[in-house]
Amino acid sequence: MQTGLYVVGTPIGNLGDMSPRAVDVLRGVDMVAAEDTRVFARLAAHFDIHTPSRAMHDHNERDVVPDIIEMLQAGHSVAAVSDAGMPGISDPGFRLVRAARAAGVPVFVVPGPTAAISALVLSGFPTDRFTFCGFFDEKKVRDDNKIRHTIIYYESPNRIMATIATLARVMPERRIAIVREITKIYEEAIIGYPAELADITPPRGEIVLVVEPAPEHKMTDEEITAIVNDVARSSTKSAAAELAARAGISKKEAYRRLIDKGDAQ
Repeated sequence: MQTGLYVVGTPIGNLGDMSPRAVDVLRGVDMVAAEDTRVFARLAAHFDIHTPSRAMHDHNERDVVPDIIEMLQAGHSVAAVSDAGMPGISDPGFRLVRAARAAGVPVFVVPGPTAAISALVLSGFPTDRFTFCGFFDEKKVRDDNKIRHTIIYYESPNRIMATIATLARVMPERRIAIVREITKIYEEAIIGYPAELADITPPRGEIVLVVEPAPEHKMTDEEITAIVNDVARSSTKSAAAELAARAGISKKEAYRRLIDKGDAQ
């Protein structure tokens, strides 16, 4: 096997998605840097892989990377795998790849399934332009709403209902697709406006959230006024931020409309 770092995609649920090339590489390298060696051990047992592994996860990646680079520079081959999907996509891996590039070490990719792209395709929302924002962050959602094309998030089943409620406030006019258990027995895509999904049975399993592009039409004054009335109960600063995000107007314009409403009362 050629010396270098191999970034290897692994199944996100269905073991039948493991590629023959991925199996060959994981059998042939000198070591596997795995997000969780216990998870890799189960995959290795299924595919008769006996390569030694070492843990490389979010908490130790900075410490482990120099050792792996030294090993690569000595002429060995190493594969990087995450628990599922492609390493580096909201999983450990990008620091190792960056360090290998900086050290002049060859880097190869062995493509595999990616939950974000699979969910995007399953959603039926436009795929020509999209932004992957990683795990949903309520503090950033108003800024995210400035992204007018398709948005993809990862989300925990423990937080999904709160996230739907947040989207009902900030992105009420954009449908969402809750795609769960991709490639598994209970694979499902639940699609609708956030307000329509606020009372569903909380979805379980691995979840990807896809948000459709914002409507192309510009909001009328009446529509913006309705949002003003909805958000005016909050402080002026937070209300202006929410109004700007939901109506697609500048914060300056949002402040003006809220102040005008206050003067009128």
